[in-house]
Amino acid sequence: MGGVEDEEPALKRTKLLSKGLNSLSNGSSSVERVVGSSSELMARPLSSEGDNEVVGSKGIIKKGEFVRIITKALYSLGYKKTGENLEEESGIPLNSSVVNVFMQQVLDGDWEESVSTLNKIGLEDERIVRAASFLILEQKFFELLDGDKVMDALKTLRTEITELCVDSARIRELSSCLLSPSDQCGSSGRDFIRAKTRLKLLEELQKLIPPTVMIPENRLEHLVEQALILQRDACSFHNSLDKEMSLYSDHHCGKTQIPSRTLQILDAHDDEVWFVQFSHDGKYLATASNDRTAIIWEVDTNDGLSMKHKLSGHQKSVSSVSWSPNGQELLTCGVEEAVRRWDVSTGKCLQVYEKNGSGLISCAWFPCGKYILSGLSDKSICMWELDGKEVESWKGQKTLKISDLEITGDGEHILSICKENAILLFNKETKVERFIEEDQTITSFSLSKDSRFLLVNLLNQEIHLWNIEGDLKLVGKYKSHRRSRFVIRSCFGGLKQSFIASGSEDSQVYIWHRSSGDLVDALPGHSGAVNCVSWNPANPHMLASASDDRTVRIWGLKCLDAKYPNAYSNGNSHHCNCGGT
Repeated sequence: MGGVEDEEPALKRTKLLSKGLNSLSNGSSSVERVVGSSSELMARPLSSEGDNEVVGSKGIIKKGEFVRIITKALYSLGYKKTGENLEEESGIPLNSSVVNVFMQQVLDGDWEESVSTLNKIGLEDERIVRAASFLILEQKFFELLDGDKVMDALKTLRTEITELCVDSARIRELSSCLLSPSDQCGSSGRDFIRAKTRLKLLEELQKLIPPTVMIPENRLEHLVEQALILQRDACSFHNSLDKEMSLYSDHHCGKTQIPSRTLQILDAHDDEVWFVQFSHDGKYLATASNDRTAIIWEVDTNDGLSMKHKLSGHQKSVSSVSWSPNGQELLTCGVEEAVRRWDVSTGKCLQVYEKNGSGLISCAWFPCGKYILSGLSDKSICMWELDGKEVESWKGQKTLKISDLEITGDGEHILSICKENAILLFNKETKVERFIEEDQTITSFSLSKDSRFLLVNLLNQEIHLWNIEGDLKLVGKYKSHRRSRFVIRSCFGGLKQSFIASGSEDSQVYIWHRSSGDLVDALPGHSGAVNCVSWNPANPHMLASASDDRTVRIWGLKCLDAKYPNAYSNGNSHHCNCGGT
């Protein structure tokens, strides 16, 4: 399709073209020209051996396409002689002779001839022909301007480019280049007064011209990557670096990639542990308890945790924590009491945020790290400077007495439970309100790292996954965990947040594959309800769970390696390296 045969052997045509591509310099080419001219070529379909043959067990791969893509890949990888030999032996040329001539003309800067040949390739869509012609003549315009041939560039713009009637805005930009030729042209950031390399021009033309005529660069690599990604996404247990995937066999991970073994038990709290959260860099873990304290744990190089600071000062139970963006400070929230800000390195309380007549019920950091938010018992949301000065307050039904609070990564949207069955997405700049509405009572929610998805825990023992980018859309459901009396929290986690983990009142930790919704594992070990879970964002093989049994469990892989030390005890934690849980 889109080419012709001629008398010249495929091998010689390819050699000439590959020389051109390999010796190309910026804006010029010293290669030998292809024998023949565009006027001698007629546009008719590319004919080659294997057009009607197929390869592969399914009979869906056309041999001609397959060989051409392999040939293209060989040239791209620098294996020129091998590519030439494949063309000669198979009898299947990479390009038709008319396409070869066209490409050589572009490399040589024969602009009028290349536009003429382009019209003989046999492209059915006139819009593609005009767009490709525009790119070629734009290159001619820039090279003339770069060579201080301003009048010739003006003539090209007036008599050739403008007549194509393509992209009037771009034509105005080119006109401005004539007035200030020393400056960059265009607002797109990709075009400059100095002409791009002609090889770059060819790559842009390949994106326009149908792939049956000119195979796109890196097509084989794209197909292989696509196959690997499909295999990875279909694997319910994939939780390792993609670079570990191999072309030698179909990809499949076992459960060994999922943290399912208790490696450590943290038992420094004196009462139920309600909340647990890793810092953004994964170096610390914070836990909050009914014993009115919070604890900062440090993760060492061997993935063992040790207590760094025990934070005391709250008069009521600590219901939640929130890490600063840089991980150097921590917020803790007492139940309808106050929010405290702590220095992670020293354990010192830096600021207490409170408001007369209202208790603070939730807290969150702005992404910039300069402000914090808190939900209040009067159902409003307040924004504070770090020194405790109130900056802004949003009144009305913005939150509930039991509510989570989140801010999207761009700092624009505030999320909170505003009604028993509704989550508010509030744009703090425009004041526009959107709502996620459920049929059941909402007990908690969690925002994904990219701020595109929201996990919503419901009273009916379901967890719903919502896409909140653009139109609000329910995209997933997860079932099997137990919830009847308490607030149970879930989280995203694993490599690229490909998994969902949740606590449960049956004392287990549940893990699902995010895309498929399949239950991957249920982890026993706790002796009380599991209230909250947190997946280490820097280590896809580390998961923490907080329970009414007054402990926090650190989960890791069953197949331990040298980075996990032998069992030890520091008085407040034990490290498990034995069978079972």
